[in-house]
Amino acid sequence: MAAVREKFATQVDAELLESVRELAKSEGRQIQAVVEDALREHLEAKQSPRPQGREHVMKAYLKSTERYPGLYQKLAQ
Repeated sequence: MAAVREKFATQVDAELLESVRELAKSEGRQIQAVVEDALREHLEAKQSPRPQGREHVMKAYLKSTERYPGLYQKLAQ
């Protein structure tokens, strides 16, 4: 069953809107699909019972723990 769509109007920063347009174009998607995904992700992040780290931060942290395991053991003491 298709989702019921509803039109709405809002205003956003011109540079932000241009970035959304460029992203949509680069992915071959409509702007509404990109905005809908962003809204959904934002709401999921806000409603999550535990904070979610940014993916690139977590990757850097995990790489660091592999590279410097002794340091983290000393810091834990």
